[in-house]
Formats: sequence, C-alpha cells, structure tokens
Amino acid sequence: MLKRFRKFKTSLKYLDLGIICCFLILSTIGIVMVYSASMVSASKGALTGGIPIQANFFMKRQFVFAMFGFLLIIFMSIYFNINALKKRNTQKFIVFGTLFLLLLTQLIGKDVNGSKNWVNVGIFNLQSSEFLKLAAIFYLAFIIDRLLKINKNYKLKNLIPPLGLLGVGLVCVLMQGDLGGTLLTVGIIASILIYSDIKNKIKLQILSITAIPTIIYIFYTLVFDANTLYRMKRIKVLFDPFKYENGDGYQLTNALLSISNGGISGRGLGNGILKLGYLPEPHTDFIFTVIAEELGLVGIILVLLLYAIIIYKGFYYANKTTNHFYKLICIGVMSYLFMQIFINTGGVSGLIPLTGITLPLLSYGGSSMLSVSIALGSMLAVIREIKKDSEINHKNI
Repeated sequence: MLKRFRKFKTSLKYLDLGIICCFLILSTIGIVMVYSASMVSASKGALTGGIPIQANFFMKRQFVFAMFGFLLIIFMSIYFNINALKKRNTQKFIVFGTLFLLLLTQLIGKDVNGSKNWVNVGIFNLQSSEFLKLAAIFYLAFIIDRLLKINKNYKLKNLIPPLGLLGVGLVCVLMQGDLGGTLLTVGIIASILIYSDIKNKIKLQILSITAIPTIIYIFYTLVFDANTLYRMKRIKVLFDPFKYENGDGYQLTNALLSISNGGISGRGLGNGILKLGYLPEPHTDFIFTVIAEELGLVGIILVLLLYAIIIYKGFYYANKTTNHFYKLICIGVMSYLFMQIFINTGGVSGLIPLTGITLPLLSYGGSSMLSVSIALGSMLAVIREIKKDSEINHKNI
C-alpha cells in the first residue's frame, strides 16, 4: 500500500496542472452556459419535441459528463500506460472496433438533424464519428513511428494500407451525412502527416492521391446535386446571410445578431435574447453565440485564451521530445482541438459555412466530452513520459 502511495505521489509531479486547470474552467463555463442556453427552451419543450422537461435537465447531464471527463483525464494522466498503444493488437482493437461502430451506426443509427451518426446506448446517444478522430490520431502515430524505426527504405506503398483503413472510416462518416466530422478527421490526418518526419516526396504523393476523390466529390456536388444539397445552400448564405434571413440564412443571421448583442461586457448571464427560440440548438452548436451575447467580448477572450493555453502546451511538448510516437499524439490532439474550435466559431460567426460541429468542453453532449477527455488524457499521459525522459536525460548530463 505504501509503495503504491509513493508511486502515486511521484506521478503527481509529472502532471501538467495548467492543462487540467484549463479543462476544469472550460467545463465549468460549459455547465453554466448550457444551463443558461437551455433552461427556458427545456421548460417549454422547445428542445424535446414539444414535451416540457425540467429547466436544469441539460445542465445536470452536462455536469455528469464533465465530472466523468475530469476523472478520466486525471486517471489517464497518472495511471494510463501510453506505450500500450504501441502494441499491434491494441491498435487492431481500436481501428477495427471503430470501423465496426461506424458500420453499426449505418445500420441502426438514429437520424438527428439530417445526420445518421448516433447510436442509443441507453444512458445517452453515442456519436460514432467522434471516435474515428481518436482512432486516426493513435493509429497514425503508431504506424509512422513504427515505419521510421523499422523500415529506413519505406515507400508510399507502406502507408497505403493504414490510410486506406482510415479512408473506409471517412467514407462511413460521410455516408452518415456528417460532412463536418469528415472534414475535421481529414484535417487531423493531414496535420499528423505534414508534421511527421516521413519523406516530403511521400507527403506530396499522398496529397496528389487524396486530391483526386476530393475533386470528384466537389464536382459531383456542384454539377449534379446543387439544387437539393443543403450544404450548397449554406455556402450561398455565407456571402449574404441577411438576404436569406427568413429562409436558409435564418440560423446564421440570428447567430450574428446574438454575437453583436453582447458588445464588450455582454448583456449579463442569463439575459440573452436570441436563445429564446431564435437559435436552433443554442446549448450545442450555437453555445459560442450565447456566450458572446451574455458575457460579451470579455467572455469570448477568456474562453479562447484557455483554449490557446492547452494548444500551446501541446505544441510545446511535441517540440520538446524526439520520440515520434509522443510527438505525433500531441500534434494530433492539438489539431483535433484547434480545428474543431475554428470550424465551430468560424461557422457561427460567418467566416466559413455552418457544419454542425460542437465546441469542445462547452457544448452539451456526452460523446464530445468523452472524446475530448480521452484525447487530453492521452496527451497528459504523453507529457508525463516526456517529463520523465527529460529528467533522466538531465541527470545523465
């Protein structure tokens, strides 16, 4: 027992308290803002198909999600052996388990807002596409690390099979109607490949190969499906949202009005107007606009600063280690967070088309909280190992 306590005490000194504190503050803000965004709509039944529920229903569930996420990252940062992900059998379980979940979703999934990417697991609806992001990070870090260590004369063909498996997952997510999730995962994969130490020639070859199906998909969308595909309407709205404020631009125009209402210091917590039936899903996709309206520019800067600290620390430790596996996990997790934040905030502020991507740690949702917590917990476990290696190297000097 004493030996375990000493091991636990030793592990504590390798914790990155900055990341953990940012997680706590952001998830706390998320709980408060989910309550503010949903309390009136929930009590009126606007978020539950006309069935009134308790005003604090979503807040209580978000509190449970956040507490579970916090306990998960603490456990992973202290006890999780990140090197277990270097085992082939572990990676097979992660990749094929994720693909199975995606295929299962395609068969029995629940359709929510035009996307069939939810599976009911009793306690909450599980969004399967969230776990493809994690699988992509862990699997690519494993494959590239192994490739650079074992095969000095590697070629493009060595990367085709693993990228092909991830490609199957991406097709499944796209078939579910989740274009935002697909683009986000593609961005994570691209970031890891670009930042990795694989040959630049191979990076260009991968880019050339993946560009072909991308161009074909865009061509099909523009030429054959432009009249019916709602994504094209979102692109059209982006250029002049107020021209379509009573139609396709309804969501974006109300989001922009909500942000502008906040000013510098906001209207005050709970005093937002646009959340009262004007914004669809104010507690999920549009939580950023509720924060902007009620807490103003000050609140937005605080939130973005907390995100920036986590992202900076991830890149800092990625550049501090020479271990490819550790480096690529840090890069993957930071790419995941950065792009999801950008896609959400850029969408609701009119910089890019709306995609339905949630805001990490702030938007309501168990799947998103679980996925982000696993990602951050994995990075904290990596940071622990990087600090240990740094301490050993310092002693040997």
